[in-house]
Amino acid sequence: MASIQERKKNGKPSYTVKIRLKGHQPVFQTFKRKTDAERWAKQTEAAIFEGRFFKTSESQKHSLSDLIDRYVRDVLPHKSKVYVEYASQLKWWKEQIGSVRLSDLSAALISEKRNLLSRTITNRNKQMSPARVNRYMAALSTALNTSVREWEWMEDNPMRKISKLKEPRGRVRYLTEEERERLFAACKDSVNPHLYMAVVLALSAGARQQEIWGLRWSEVDLERELITFTETKNDELRSVPLKGHALELLKEHSKIRRIDSDLVFPSKKNPKVRHDFRDPWNKALKVAEIDDFRWHDLRHSCASYLAMNGVPMRTIAEVLGHKTLSMVQRYTHLSTEHLTEAISDMDKKMFGSRS
Repeated sequence: MASIQERKKNGKPSYTVKIRLKGHQPVFQTFKRKTDAERWAKQTEAAIFEGRFFKTSESQKHSLSDLIDRYVRDVLPHKSKVYVEYASQLKWWKEQIGSVRLSDLSAALISEKRNLLSRTITNRNKQMSPARVNRYMAALSTALNTSVREWEWMEDNPMRKISKLKEPRGRVRYLTEEERERLFAACKDSVNPHLYMAVVLALSAGARQQEIWGLRWSEVDLERELITFTETKNDELRSVPLKGHALELLKEHSKIRRIDSDLVFPSKKNPKVRHDFRDPWNKALKVAEIDDFRWHDLRHSCASYLAMNGVPMRTIAEVLGHKTLSMVQRYTHLSTEHLTEAISDMDKKMFGSRS
């Protein structure tokens, strides 16, 4: 497969190695010494047989900017849920180390930039959180994985050697009974006529912001009293029963639904676009005098109420759409009745009626 051709120029010899492999372009390299040519030929042939050579060659041709540009152009448009976030995060990586060749992209260099991110001050005048830094890392890692598995521009993803920053345990912020009543009152008095219903649906279904704001009538089955969320974070359908007050509100709303849109909450300006509740929501929180509360905390509130009513963790996971129980373990401290019963039963078996 490898051949070495000797040439002389001005009386000085040179040695050109030619390696031809079916299905690939020929590989050439010239050396001043024959021993170097023979060594390179041997090493290169071994790399070709092991499938390493052409990936290494590609990694020397392309920079990280090339990779990011191709990923944003060809792959990211098919990932609508993370498009905006990934595009922004990958732009940051491109600005920082875009000129680096993929063959020189190391775990040490990426770690250095990760630490730079962790010291960055955000627009809210706060230091970037570990969770957000990890999302930047995830965006880059996803793009690098594509270059490894699909494009064969790299032999391995250097991100595999880098640890994520430790994130604090997910917080459990839920509405107290008094806060809930104040929020309901503020939402009912809002200039936005649909804010109250959107909040009630979020609390009743334990749904994410995008699931409620982008809810479609095609996902609502009033006869079966069911909502089936199709645009979920994990791309899996999730059905949640629709009961009580939330059901009645949707039934009333369905009587005046717009015929030019399938959205339950369409924008006034463009019925094809979902409504943005951000401003009326923030105003309602201010009126209700509720601090440190986000829309996503309505989802936490739903899970917390379920836990406090003795609903099993597995059922809560199904309502929220979590595949494992790890994400709902944070609510276990809110429901201790089963623990109380277990300890009482054990005590009776061990000690009987002793006082």
